[in-house]
Amino acid sequence: MTHVNLWRRGLGEVPGDLLDDPELETLVLAENGLASVPDRLFSLPRLRMLDLGHNAIASLPDAIGDLASLTDFLYLHDNRLRDLPASLARLTRLRYLNIGENPLAELPDAVTRLEGLVELRASGCPIERLPPSIGRLARLRELHLRDARLTTLPDAIGELRELRHLDLRGNPLAALPASIADLPRLEKLDLRWTPLAAPPWIDRLEARGALVYR
Repeated sequence: MTHVNLWRRGLGEVPGDLLDDPELETLVLAENGLASVPDRLFSLPRLRMLDLGHNAIASLPDAIGDLASLTDFLYLHDNRLRDLPASLARLTRLRYLNIGENPLAELPDAVTRLEGLVELRASGCPIERLPPSIGRLARLRELHLRDARLTTLPDAIGELRELRHLDLRGNPLAALPASIADLPRLEKLDLRWTPLAAPPWIDRLEARGALVYR
């Protein structure tokens, strides 16, 4: 048994028998009223995808950094997380991370150290600023920050040379760095439902074929 889907089963806790299965590769525990997860969950040696979304988890143990095989997806959205453990930074092979709809006031530093990330979703978090270290995510193709509290972005956003899709909908944006216009692969910039007056470099983006929604 390598794939287990226990979505919306009303479990309340992680079944103990799952924690003894060294062959487990994908595990869905979304919408189960989980308030915590045991350290043993993060010792599964072959786990590639883990879905803990839509629960009531307020913190994660440092042991999450032990999931050396976690490469595909990590869903943590719609929980009660105010921070993430520093050990998360060890998941350098992880390609997709969703931390949206958590009460995160800032993007945890550990997230910006996940050098393998291709897609990052942090929509619906009350994030007020992005750290300059966001530029470390050199492989990132999609960055979703809808309905946060951002008024601008750091110049380092221009270091995301693989970025294709930047979603900033619903943020109270007052300004954006011109470095966005120099992103060579940017295909879609979504600025809908923001008060931002279009900066002059927007025309440059559109002239080279990028879609700008405003």
